[in-house]
Amino acid sequence: MSRFKFPPLLLSPLVLIGLVYSHLSHAIDSEQVNWPDVNTKLKQDPAVEKQIDELIEGMTIEQKVAQMVQPEIGYLSVEQMRKYGFGSYLNGGNTAPYGNKRASMKQWLQYADEMYQASVDASIDGSAIPTVWGTDAMHGHSNVYGATLFPHNIGLGATRDKELIKRIGQATAKEVAATGIEWSFAPTVAVVRDDRWGRTYESYSENPDLVKDYAGEMVVGIQGSINNDFLTGTNRIATAKHFVGDGGTERGIDRGNTIIDEKGLRDIHSPGYFSAINEGVQSVMASFNSWNGQRVHGDKYLLTEVLKKQMGFDGFVVSDWNAHKFVEGCDLEQCAAAINAGVDVIMVPEHFEAFYHNTVAQVKEGTISEERINDAVRRFLRAKIRWGLFSRGKPSSRSESQHPEWLGAAEHRELAREAVRKSLVLLKNNDQILPIKATSKILVAGDGADSIAKQAGGWSVSWQGTDNTNDDFPNATSIFGGLKKQVENAGGQIELNEAGNYSVKPDVAIVVIGEEPYAEWFGDIEYLEYQHKTKADLALLKKLKADGIAVATVFLSGRPLWINKELNASDAFVAAWLPGSEGEGVADVLLTDSKGNIQHDFSGKLSFSWPKYDTQYTLNLGDENYDPLFAYDYGLTYQDTVNVPLLSEKTSPKKQANEDAKPLFVRGLAENLVWRLKDANTAAIETTGSSATSGDGASLLMQSVNLSYQEDARQFIWRAGAKKATLSLSYKQPEVLSDASKSAILELKMRVNTAPSKATQIQLMCNNNHCMRNIKFESIEALMNDKKWHTLAIPLNCPSALNTMTKVTEVLNVSANAASLAVADIALTSKPNADAYLLSCSD
Repeated sequence: MSRFKFPPLLLSPLVLIGLVYSHLSHAIDSEQVNWPDVNTKLKQDPAVEKQIDELIEGMTIEQKVAQMVQPEIGYLSVEQMRKYGFGSYLNGGNTAPYGNKRASMKQWLQYADEMYQASVDASIDGSAIPTVWGTDAMHGHSNVYGATLFPHNIGLGATRDKELIKRIGQATAKEVAATGIEWSFAPTVAVVRDDRWGRTYESYSENPDLVKDYAGEMVVGIQGSINNDFLTGTNRIATAKHFVGDGGTERGIDRGNTIIDEKGLRDIHSPGYFSAINEGVQSVMASFNSWNGQRVHGDKYLLTEVLKKQMGFDGFVVSDWNAHKFVEGCDLEQCAAAINAGVDVIMVPEHFEAFYHNTVAQVKEGTISEERINDAVRRFLRAKIRWGLFSRGKPSSRSESQHPEWLGAAEHRELAREAVRKSLVLLKNNDQILPIKATSKILVAGDGADSIAKQAGGWSVSWQGTDNTNDDFPNATSIFGGLKKQVENAGGQIELNEAGNYSVKPDVAIVVIGEEPYAEWFGDIEYLEYQHKTKADLALLKKLKADGIAVATVFLSGRPLWINKELNASDAFVAAWLPGSEGEGVADVLLTDSKGNIQHDFSGKLSFSWPKYDTQYTLNLGDENYDPLFAYDYGLTYQDTVNVPLLSEKTSPKKQANEDAKPLFVRGLAENLVWRLKDANTAAIETTGSSATSGDGASLLMQSVNLSYQEDARQFIWRAGAKKATLSLSYKQPEVLSDASKSAILELKMRVNTAPSKATQIQLMCNNNHCMRNIKFESIEALMNDKKWHTLAIPLNCPSALNTMTKVTEVLNVSANAASLAVADIALTSKPNADAYLLSCSD
């Protein structure tokens, strides 16, 4: 007998478990809100506090400030670490030791040694306090080539297995330890309210109770248990993030504004911190977002009064990547307001030297009190001493660093495979076509079937995950790879064809589709409908159904999406989330063994409500008018005999494209565009990623830099001594040039670090070497010689422009040598920004 029934209105909500949260006012509540003291287990050690007293007493202001500054390895040199003695450093999502994306474990450990030894060298700065390395171990040691990748948090939320979460934390800590890194920027304990947010998959659930249950367990897994193995052996320093309200921003906009009263902030967005702090988490990362219009990084009430005083947190607060620059009165190179608000360690990836000197000056002039600096340093030193940093020696000498076999260990991969099995949620299984007999004739289709990059998602080897191939995941298994192994072992037949073509008609098709990889900011979406523009995957499903083939769809996504049309075109539908490196976990559940027996049943339950309508952007357990397609905690098993009825495919009107502002490269590339790097002798290199080098490996380098957001700009470096090389922003297929575009203004931000020759030109909107505009650098040289960002607005409708052009192949083109410039925010517009430098037609 099924546990799930479908009345005329489709799915009635299941019995709701946990608190029902009332609709919250968007105004700040005037009533007094008390926050709980949640630091009940971890007591301060008098011996540790005495050691801190002695250290601080002997430190200069310069040495104290250095402890608070955190540079990034893409910009930090060993000599700079030796000179300043920074208290910590990090690697960003796109950075690995020595610029090698596929750096080996040995190279990670070597780099850790170099930075450690430079930090304890007191010959220049007079300080021998060891530094620590922080990394985003988001779902495993996920930036490291060859590491085990567990399902992203949204999938772990579906497992409903707290003990599994703890084991994953322990395994991740072991892999981080093997590379010599001391500090993990995890777990994320956000409670997501609008699934359009690009970081939804970093959240365990929309339910604060489930997030609270998981957060403490993950902290224990990473750090160890208080009064047992706390911060010893392989255990690392953990970070609960992002405090607070990151999952509640308006329209799901990353780094946006969370409008909610204080009681809602406490009860909905903070429970994960309650359990994390109770288990002794040593670090809390402040959030990019604002709360009711005020940036959290500058909110003293939240960071000091609430977190440190009322909640009793005695660890340290670290900022997010350059987040201080958004606080009122701050910029990239200084931010007294964030420090005074309670941020103890400032993540300043690129501008750390200026930030260091400016902060020292602010302390000496009294803008920041030395008492505040002492408190910040005390908190950081407390975590370092608790971890045993002063006695463990350099990273490669530590006992936990003697195990290269821990990186991607077989037992960790088996654990990840178990997590995949438990995370799968069966949404539909009409006529019980699942499980599939492994002895069947099976077609596997869809572009996610044999793509480990797609099943891993963002924060996997690289930040956004968009530039990965299967070769970036050694020893990992794609979903097809796992299916193939089991089918062939059972004596069945299996064929892979992404487009759904087949040589022999199959008994069943397993179609693996879903979202392309993304991470924060770039992952924000406007519409919930899956593939609302192309519907290519829907066409694939319909094609197979038209051939009379039963279809089981495996859906890869970092959030619930409106998929009514795809559900209607599928006999079975599985939410697989972002399973990580162990794709065979899918086969374990979908396939029987060779004798037709179920291997593993579905056990996953939705930790996010699934939308019935494409306008249900905020759909959460306890809503006053809660009306999901699949309710929180829904998930079929093989014992259920439910047939999901035909669903409404009615969609809401979509906004019409506005040609007054057509983004071409605004935080990311528009569709059909690529960066193209061409040297004098080899074939052009095309990429949509964040970094690349021309074919000869020397002439032209592209790397990501920051303008307003993390890696939202691209810098191009033409190497001195090399032959002329060409950068172009090109269309993959020629783009039709509309009349509106011909009369538009091309606007871009540019920073020139090393000016090219005066004769060098910026060519705009080109086709076959014919361009609408040719701008000589000499016409903007005076504007661009200060190495700062400037906004250029270039009219395209000049008399000399080729207005007869109907198609373009390039947006811009620059051929140079011995130059360096960065670009960002490239768009076609009819109204340039007020601060733009408008070039005339004679320039």
